[in-house]
Amino acid sequence: MPTKSYEVDPGLDPEKAHIIHPSVTAENSNGTTVKLSTQTHEWVIDEPASKGGADTGPTPLESLLGSLAGCETVVLRLVANAINFKYSSLKAECQGTADLRGARGVRGVRPYFTGVKLVLTLATDEPEKRIELLKRNVELRCPVMNLFSSADVEMDVVWNIVPAS
Repeated sequence: MPTKSYEVDPGLDPEKAHIIHPSVTAENSNGTTVKLSTQTHEWVIDEPASKGGADTGPTPLESLLGSLAGCETVVLRLVANAINFKYSSLKAECQGTADLRGARGVRGVRPYFTGVKLVLTLATDEPEKRIELLKRNVELRCPVMNLFSSADVEMDVVWNIVPAS
């Protein structure tokens, strides 16, 4: 299958749409605790006690950061497998910056992140050229990263490459 604007074959026909429909159900009966579920998983989002919550789970914004870190690591594994890229470990750390005024309804202040810093520490002995191929394809393919970028969130992605152990 020929590749076009991407450098790693996508593994499916790039000319035909392959539509998916992920879904989540959220339930909230009182307070700030929200119970979320998919067909096979359950989790909780909440606010800390300092904001009137019960602190039974991450906040919605922490959950977004977790989605970004998780998506980047999963996509990295998929791309690494596709190009036979070897690494011994990967750690993702994510921090967002948001102005609380936006979530409180102040006009002109957006209620979501203005910036996000994502630090990926990858342990590998692969050559620089292959590392660059991996980086480009991970950032191109990560749906959550692209969602943040499309929302004009300033993304600061730092790749720390360390020797494989």
